[in-house]
Amino acid sequence: MKSDVEIALEAKMLPIGEVAERVGITEDELEYYGKYKAKIGVECLERIKDNKEGKLILVTAINPTPAGEGKTTTTIAIGQALGKMGVNSIIALREPSLGPVFGIKGGAAGGGYSQVVPMEDINLHFTGDFHAITSANNLLCAAIDNHIFQGNSLNIDPKRIIMKRVVDMNDRALRNIIVGLGARTDGVVREDGFKITVASEVMAILCLAENLADLKEKLGNILVAYTYDMKPVYCRDLKVNGAMTVLLKDAIKPNIVQTLENTPCIIHGGPFANIAHGCNSVIATKTAMKLCDYTITEAGFGADLGAEKFFDIKCRKAGLAPSAVVLVATARALKYNGGVKKEDTSLENVEALKKGIVNLEAHIDNLKKFGVNIVVAINHFYTDTDAEIQVIKDLCKEKNVEFALSKGFAEGGDGAVELAQKVIEAANKPSDFKTLYDDKLSIKEKINVIAKEIYGASDVIIESSAEKEIQKITDMGLSHLPVCMAKTQYSLSDDQTLLGRPTGFTLNVREITLSAGAGFVVCITGKIMTMPGLPKVPSAEIIDIDENGVIKGLF
Repeated sequence: MKSDVEIALEAKMLPIGEVAERVGITEDELEYYGKYKAKIGVECLERIKDNKEGKLILVTAINPTPAGEGKTTTTIAIGQALGKMGVNSIIALREPSLGPVFGIKGGAAGGGYSQVVPMEDINLHFTGDFHAITSANNLLCAAIDNHIFQGNSLNIDPKRIIMKRVVDMNDRALRNIIVGLGARTDGVVREDGFKITVASEVMAILCLAENLADLKEKLGNILVAYTYDMKPVYCRDLKVNGAMTVLLKDAIKPNIVQTLENTPCIIHGGPFANIAHGCNSVIATKTAMKLCDYTITEAGFGADLGAEKFFDIKCRKAGLAPSAVVLVATARALKYNGGVKKEDTSLENVEALKKGIVNLEAHIDNLKKFGVNIVVAINHFYTDTDAEIQVIKDLCKEKNVEFALSKGFAEGGDGAVELAQKVIEAANKPSDFKTLYDDKLSIKEKINVIAKEIYGASDVIIESSAEKEIQKITDMGLSHLPVCMAKTQYSLSDDQTLLGRPTGFTLNVREITLSAGAGFVVCITGKIMTMPGLPKVPSAEIIDIDENGVIKGLF
């Protein structure tokens, strides 16, 4: 089979205006970025604001493994299948980060014959949204250091600055740095550090903002530092939230592209789910819901991270109620969870699959707690055997959840028609969506609920420094905010080596930070890093371009 980039380069794309017209977006409501991608203008958002909203369907997955689950591929396959069925639908995805593209994970535009295109543009600079977010974040950081250098009238304590600079690249050398070295005019010497752009609070705010005015207000609410006498200092105190909003005035507009089969797809925003809240923008999701009958969206990594945050943060804040959820699983990944090495996951091993299927069972049990209708998508690989697939089907029957085989990678929309039919049936059944916890619970209670109800932990240990931050946030009257857990994606626990469905473990909380602008409390567990590093052999070593401008190595 051809590589993803080879398939994408052969795609017969339509002018993006034609794709947008299919869902009622007019020529005057598009801002073009070439022939095949565009931003949806505010004129459209204003015109459709009173439209009835269609149904919302979330695609999530079991815990990711090196064997791969194909969550985004399945999302796109469902959207393409709905198009073949004549169903009025739109796919809504996150934008890829350059960090994993050039690191280890690769691109995030689907795969095989279920991709969004132009794939190489989407995986690289796209429409510049991430660069705008990076610039807005770093403008605030520059303003903080300049304020201190120019006399520090706000009395900011340089040792209690929370805001960090960002860059959209994996660069471990920037995790901890010293700024201000050199001459006196080069600033005040202090410790600092970088996050990856997708972990920035500015990214989270863009994805949770309802409009430009809301964006400006939320940016102003970013807690940037504390004074020497421990009083909070906000972005609005530095008076740069207006300038930051100027930098984001185009980035806040959602982007529209198409799939290989010309299905409309809105792609906007991209916070990581292991260190941020893992969902595309509220504006993108609501725009899609106002334009069509069914919106198919996805949340990052496994259901313990992406889906939980989608429900408990995004849906809570935006007033969304999903009608169904698709849980993606593969025989290969379940065998990996059962102890099989990555290189052996293509070999039949029913016993290992039976052992590892507890991971799928855990995610089914967890999703049921949110009151949504579940469909398990068995993402098919050509090496899967009938015996292995039957084990997965048997579990689904035992758990009383719908299921269907998906061959979207190899067959595009044609390979996901049965799955799409099951999804529509589930979305049209009565559901009783609810969040996992009440706003009134304390921060520690919310952490405990997530740790025990979703991860399966028996206990939670919060380090003393994190305890102090929780008390500080509580004293500020912000304990009602939801919790955004930063945790490894590879395990239900905070230890990536514990596969399957670990029990009896203790969740270790080492750091608590307040994202007052985004409106949640970040809880950092285990060894999770907000600035990833590159692997020994990064994807950057195989990505290349020839003399004709043809890119290879993207996948």
